[in-house]
Formats: sequence, structure tokens, C-alpha cells
Amino acid sequence: MPYRPGMDRRRFLLTSLAGALVTAVSTHAQPSRQSQIRRIGWLAVEPLPQLKAEFLHGMRELGHLEGSTYTLYERYADGQVEKLQAIAADLVKLEVDLIVAEALAPARAAQRATKTLPIVFITGDPVMNGLVQSLAHPGGNLTGVANLASELYPKRVEILRAALPRLHRLAILVGPAVRPALVTKVIQNAVQAQGIEALAPAFVSRVEDLDIVFARSMEAHADAILVAPNPFFNAQRDRLVALAARYRLPALYEFRDFVEAGGLICYGADNKEIYRRVATYVDRILKGAKPADLPVEQPTKFELVINLKTAKSLGLTIPPSLLARADQVIE
Repeated sequence: MPYRPGMDRRRFLLTSLAGALVTAVSTHAQPSRQSQIRRIGWLAVEPLPQLKAEFLHGMRELGHLEGSTYTLYERYADGQVEKLQAIAADLVKLEVDLIVAEALAPARAAQRATKTLPIVFITGDPVMNGLVQSLAHPGGNLTGVANLASELYPKRVEILRAALPRLHRLAILVGPAVRPALVTKVIQNAVQAQGIEALAPAFVSRVEDLDIVFARSMEAHADAILVAPNPFFNAQRDRLVALAARYRLPALYEFRDFVEAGGLICYGADNKEIYRRVATYVDRILKGAKPADLPVEQPTKFELVINLKTAKSLGLTIPPSLLARADQVIE
């Protein structure tokens, strides 16, 4: 209000001050989306607390504090993949800013639930599985980290053969998979290339069936067991390691935490680093980036970790040539 001659100066000042206060209150009551506490959906088959902790650590390093700058809405299928679709739809209804999808099945469920909400995944080959158009140009509302699980099978089998020169018969343990036929074919091709006999892959989706698979593997005279990468197995890590020890069955896993927990050997990407990298995608999307413009990352470093204590308990002597290749030897 402009000051006019004859106007009471006190009235002018009070009116101007009241207008300024109204403007300030209005601005404060309607913050921008950027200044609000952001809402992040978390979709997975099973809880993996240790790996989620790496994501939270990555978020803190980027200045995002859970409960302060964002809220994490966690949704799990409790090992039942068929529940994922309904859970994904629930996250969309919550109007989260984006969804983090652990593994292929959750990513597929999230993809079907929304074509616009950003989705950050951790999965195998996202191009082959129809999640993105290409690694360099995802082209849709999904992006993330591809952990190259399938591509590493030939190397894993070769390492297992090097650790066990007398390996002739191999048991294969496969968890809940979106494309089980494809998983089976990739593993069997890798096994046959090494001249090893592969037992029929055992598909397991229930905890109570794990004991049965190990018992049957021993009855079939398996020399070792290959545990295929799967979130279900990550959640059952301690049980798997204990079963391998009970049945004295050498086992190869994907991630180092299995070997640190007493498993024999692993070869795979640094899973902790993968989850921290997911935080960088979330950070960029929250700041306005579009998934279509964020290339899918692939791990550049893979770890070979061997537990010599476990090898000795199994009566195994790991060849020095393989020990020399290891990134870490646990004694």
C-alpha cells in the first residue's frame, strides 16, 4: 500500500507490516517439493539389513538423513515373489518420490505398477530382462546398477574347479527366479564348459527346503554346490553356511559376506559398494534428474575371497595358484 498525503502514518505502517507477515506465513505454509521431507519406497523379496545399511550410509554421505530429509517406506514380500505386485501398487498409492527395487522380481513388479514414477534397481542384465532400452540410454523410468550375476557364472565355475581339481559332480542351488529356464541354461552351459557333470538344479523358495536339498546333494554324491545369486539366499546366509558345514559340502557363493560368515569361497562384485552406488542414483533423482538420462552402472571390480579355515575343516588343500589370485584369504 503506497503512503498518501493525509493518511495516518501509524495506520500505514501497521497495514504494511500485517501484509508482510501474511506473505511470510503463506510462503512457509507452502514449501517447495524440494524442501519437503522426501518419500522413498523400498521394495524387496526379503529384508537384507546389512546391505540396506550400506545404502543408508551412502545417503548420509550425500547429505540425506533418514527421518530428517527423507522417510524410507520399506515393503517386503517375505520370500513370496507373487506378493510383490500388490506391494508395489501400495507404494505407488503412497505417492513416494521414487522406488528402490532390490533384484529383478521387485524391479519387474515396480515397472508394471508405474510408468512414470522413478525406479532405481539392483539386478542382473536389465536389457535382456526388458527393464531398459540400453545401459547407456535407459529410455524410461528405470535405471540403477546391473550386478552382472549371470555373466559371472563361467568364471565362478572355473574358480570352483581350480579350488577342487577332483570336482566331477556339482549340485546347483537356485532361488526364486523370474526366468528360471534362463538361469538354468546359463549355469549348465558354464558347468559343461568345464567338463563337470551338473545335477538337476534345485529350485528353492522355502526355508524348510534348504535342508532337503543339501541332504539330497550328498545322496547324489555331489562334490560341491554352487549357490546361485538370489536375495532369498542372501537373507538365509547363515543357514546356508551352516548346512554346507554340516554336510561337509564345499560351496561357492556370490558375495564376500558368505565367506566372512564361514563359507568356503566367493566370486562376485562388492555388494556393499553396489548399495552405496544406488544412493547416488537416488540423490540425483531427488535433485531433478530423470532415470532415462542416467546410464546404468556396472561393477568394475570383482572379489575372490577364500576362507582357509573352512577349507581345512573340510579337509581341502587350496592350490597355491588360486590363493595367489585371491583378493583376500581368511585364516
